[in-house]
Amino acid sequence: MAFDARVLILAADDGRIGPLAAGLDALGWATVTARDVASAEATLQDFPLEAAVVDIDSFAGDVAVRLRAAAEPRRLPIMIVGARPDSVEGADLAMSAPPHPAQAALRLEQLTRAAIAEEEFHLRAATFAARGIDLDAHDSDATPLRVLAAGVADRRFLALSNALTAAGVEVVAAPTPYTAFDYLHESPFDAAVLWGAEDHAPALSIASGMKRNTRLYHIPLMLYSRGRTEIGLSELFNRGFADVASLDTPEDETAERLLALAGSHRRHLTIRKALDSVRSLELMDPATGLFTPELFAAHLARVADASRARKRPLSVCVLRVRENEAVAWARQGGWLDRAMPQIGAMVSRLVRVEDTPARLAKEVFALALPATQGEAGRLAAERIAAVIGCTAFDAGPDRSPFVAEFDVGAAEMRPGESAGALLERASADLFEKTR
Repeated sequence: MAFDARVLILAADDGRIGPLAAGLDALGWATVTARDVASAEATLQDFPLEAAVVDIDSFAGDVAVRLRAAAEPRRLPIMIVGARPDSVEGADLAMSAPPHPAQAALRLEQLTRAAIAEEEFHLRAATFAARGIDLDAHDSDATPLRVLAAGVADRRFLALSNALTAAGVEVVAAPTPYTAFDYLHESPFDAAVLWGAEDHAPALSIASGMKRNTRLYHIPLMLYSRGRTEIGLSELFNRGFADVASLDTPEDETAERLLALAGSHRRHLTIRKALDSVRSLELMDPATGLFTPELFAAHLARVADASRARKRPLSVCVLRVRENEAVAWARQGGWLDRAMPQIGAMVSRLVRVEDTPARLAKEVFALALPATQGEAGRLAAERIAAVIGCTAFDAGPDRSPFVAEFDVGAAEMRPGESAGALLERASADLFEKTR
């Protein structure tokens, strides 16, 4: 039977954290439980677990440091339950009480993707360093974190704002949804906290509007719930909230959780900016700014080695422009070549931060997807192809615009397989599906 657990639960007993573990299991985040630190360390060394949740009451304060070391070279996100913020060294998130399973699953997903992006940045930096290029992801923005606090002034809401200000955060207050969107469109924010009124309608309105806006979509949202709501916690997370804090949560803990969201978001943008900064370099494909075949091959070998060491999956996808009459005409008139810079830009923006896009040939693209299983990689590539397929490109005077549809091939790395063989299998899968 395959070992499919994703999360390590470290708890002396199931009294407090058992319901959370059961909830995570039901949401697809299968758990495995260890009762002592030594067993937890051994489990992390033997299996490719993605995150850890620790009931801290029975363990020493250095438990997070020990677990993180046991998982190396894989970066392990760690959630601590039963501790006040900043009381456990090495923890990514500390909560005084067990969170709702949907909330925990969402935060673990965010922390895991951030860890994988950090791993990929260091691999990408090594690839470019071998070619004499320094890839710097130090945050050049020295300004304080900025948080939008939207909602009518209230004693608890003001206390949270004061806690954030004391931590060095610039808090911008917006009493109505209208002023909130004015501020959001005027300047950047690292996170937003929305005060839940009796019916939560203003907060839900702001969240809904932000999730419909591509520029505001990724700003993490916290709902500071004033009381009971007819909408369940699971539905709130489905509506785009990254965290929900209740009135009985201490203000300093709520502030620390919001700071973690804001800091992670800014770090994410910094890494994206650093990775995008190489698009104009001579070693990249001049038309699209994507990796060239040679650079992609070198980096894919590095990613494959790291994936084996970290016990993470790795998938490669190949996308080729599908042949049809409109594409043939556009190619003949040079209009397909003219569309390639826009297509390349779309590919680069539609992949995740940790994914590596390349242009293998004039009309062939490839994606390296770390920590991604084969079927999930194929779905991601098909989604990218579908989005590009909705875009019309100029085909010249007196001709209707054409669309670029793609055929997709995908493969997941097998034990002992080389990067070159993996790419060949993905390409073979493409040709097999187009026969």
